[in-house]
Amino acid sequence: MRSAPARSAAVLLALGLLTGCGAEVATTSDAATASAHYPVTVENCGSEVGYQHKPERVVTNDIGLTEMMFALGLADRMAGYAMPDEKGDLSGIPWRDGYQQAKWLSKDRITKEVVLNAKADFVFGGWSYGWDEASGLTPEGLGKLGIAAYTLTESCHNGREKARGVMPPLDALYTDLANLGEIFDVRPRAEELIAGFKAEVAKAEAAAPSRRPSVFLYDSGQDKPFTSGRFAGPDEIIAKAGGTNIFGDLADSWTTVGWEAVVRRSPEVIVINDYGDTGAEAKKRFLKSYPPLAEVPAVKNDRIFVLRYADLVESPRNPAAITSLGAYLRTVAAQPE
Repeated sequence: MRSAPARSAAVLLALGLLTGCGAEVATTSDAATASAHYPVTVENCGSEVGYQHKPERVVTNDIGLTEMMFALGLADRMAGYAMPDEKGDLSGIPWRDGYQQAKWLSKDRITKEVVLNAKADFVFGGWSYGWDEASGLTPEGLGKLGIAAYTLTESCHNGREKARGVMPPLDALYTDLANLGEIFDVRPRAEELIAGFKAEVAKAEAAAPSRRPSVFLYDSGQDKPFTSGRFAGPDEIIAKAGGTNIFGDLADSWTTVGWEAVVRRSPEVIVINDYGDTGAEAKKRFLKSYPPLAEVPAVKNDRIFVLRYADLVESPRNPAAITSLGAYLRTVAAQPE
């Protein structure tokens, strides 16, 4: 479901209270310029959300959201981040410095206690990326505590029960970068990133093969596989790289399907999401030993490609993932079906 309009009022009220306490008179031109930029309003998950000042103590949840902040040059605005240590390499260029600068607050899930202990004034999370109705860790719940929030666009509920996704995945990435650029008054940096990512994606797309191999994204699950519908990152990563997501007709982001549907759609390539206690090699062994998949072309021809979790969720690593997957799909397309 979409955020209620009341959310905007709650966040604006909460932020108004924050700025009314301990406010200092701007004494430099930089402060005056920053003050002139605010308040700002952005559209987030269908609602207009206002921010009265530049956040100073940000807590992020999960790797993609954290690296968006680093990519925008905002590590100095972060109180820290929460994520399990199963999400892959956290030291890769170009965000190594960000990880060294920001504090790893929790290697479990984000909680209200984590947020309060960090004295956060802004939380960047999402549905299935930290927001939790039961605990009250939601934009509305945070607003009642005087803490601003922003929801990852990939995770927005779209009105079909718990289904998520309101726009194509790369559009979600560009939207979030642009909105964060406004919220943190770093619009030129956001625009530079978006332009660079679009150029990289366009280059990969121009090199895509004319024959588009069919691709199944395997995240996890043995009884039933967890995969990507058309609103999760892998759908557009696969498409721009030159393939076709076999579950691109599902109006959801990350979702569960049945093995029967995988077999019926007969993918030529399987992309494994490498994370968690069950790593890529273990997932590959399972896929190659699971009897119902024995005649699926991807398994039969050993066409299994690995990407990391941070490549596949909404993140600034998406364009590079398109480039690397594109190179692999070109080799597959050049072979007999």
